[in-house]
Amino acid sequence: MSFVTDKTPADETNGPGNSATSAHDSVLRLSFNQDCTSLAMGTIKSYFLYTIVQENQIIENRSSEIRPFPNIHQLPYDNVRIIERLYASSLLAVVSDQAPRKLKVCHFKKGTEICSISFPNNIRTVKLNRLKLIVCLDESIYIYNMRDMKVLHMIRDVPLNPDGLCALSSDDKSQYLAYPGSSITGEIQIFDTSNLKPGVTISAHDSPLAAMEFDGNGARIATASNKGTVIRIHSVTDGTRLFEFRRGIRRVATIYCFAFSPDSSFLAASSNTGTIHIFRLVTQKEKPAEAPVSWMGTFSRVLEDVAYYLPKQTSEVLTQERAFATVHHPSSETKTIIAITASTDALKLFVAGYDGIVHTYEVNTRDGGECQLMNQYSLFQISSSDQTNTTTNNFHDGATRKYPPNLLRNETNAVALTNNAHLVDQTFNTAIEQDSFPPLPSPPLGGHDE
Repeated sequence: MSFVTDKTPADETNGPGNSATSAHDSVLRLSFNQDCTSLAMGTIKSYFLYTIVQENQIIENRSSEIRPFPNIHQLPYDNVRIIERLYASSLLAVVSDQAPRKLKVCHFKKGTEICSISFPNNIRTVKLNRLKLIVCLDESIYIYNMRDMKVLHMIRDVPLNPDGLCALSSDDKSQYLAYPGSSITGEIQIFDTSNLKPGVTISAHDSPLAAMEFDGNGARIATASNKGTVIRIHSVTDGTRLFEFRRGIRRVATIYCFAFSPDSSFLAASSNTGTIHIFRLVTQKEKPAEAPVSWMGTFSRVLEDVAYYLPKQTSEVLTQERAFATVHHPSSETKTIIAITASTDALKLFVAGYDGIVHTYEVNTRDGGECQLMNQYSLFQISSSDQTNTTTNNFHDGATRKYPPNLLRNETNAVALTNNAHLVDQTFNTAIEQDSFPPLPSPPLGGHDE
């Protein structure tokens, strides 16, 4: 999920158990994992992990059906600005405001740090997949091998990117990274992380980019500029424009993030307007033919004929597709991230807000329209049920601290990162055991120029 980190300073006097306003102030980061089976929340006090079960309910890995994993250790991370979980594994990548230049990779079930890497500047974004770990700074990007955490490549002289905008494909075969190729226009630079070489450059928008996301296969990328009115989808391999949608005409909007459906047939976009737009990705050939007597069919044909004689900018407005379905979020001023999951008979849209509230909606894939609200969850209320129990941990600095436990279920369905069948316990979810994990050097001073 690609989105810009909220940089609003948090009020450290407000804890998770206070009012909705204080809860909003304490949320520093929200992120779904790669397959939308988990939600991570970083706060001024700690971090929390939630499982999205098959019934599409969110629990903090604790319910009558799922027992908490025993002996979970809470690592002493405050002001967690970045937190990313690797699929259903025990691996977390964490960056705290207390050390914004340091990336910590930890095993949350054992309560241990696997490695810690320092960088020359503040870390803006961290992305994970089964093969690579990406660290984005203001003007450089580091690419690490997930198997041994060795640095493979450094992309230097990246256009100034203070928001850390980038996207990483989660597909093993299409190992692509995308980042802004310009800070003035909406140019996308695709980078092949498998062969460690630049790919196609896409001129997606006239204005600077604000959001981007790969689909599940890594074949297409969705983008929006800082105007937020037009959303485009391009081919990753050759840069061909595949789809173009208009979010709205009324005013400029900030696109927070995109989410593709698992089969890449729908794209959702959240923004600061409070409306979440869902677009259906069908080509002209795939669209059902309009009946001859259909008023909309006649009107569409008239628009296409008229657009041919109008200026390019005006004709694009008339011919761009509109949203297939929408959600009017009740907290329009709250920043949100989104994810789409598929059940047996419908699509579910998860909307997680920085006020600590998660809404789930059912998407009518046949008729579209306004999505139906299914459930609403308060992440802080889910967590508060476990606040009475604490776990005492001893740390390297000799201090003994008490932290509320992060109770997490035993991930028996964890996604394996290797084909080695003899690996029963995926400690780091790689073929390397945690105890033998090699020490990591500091990032190189030099690298490959792009």
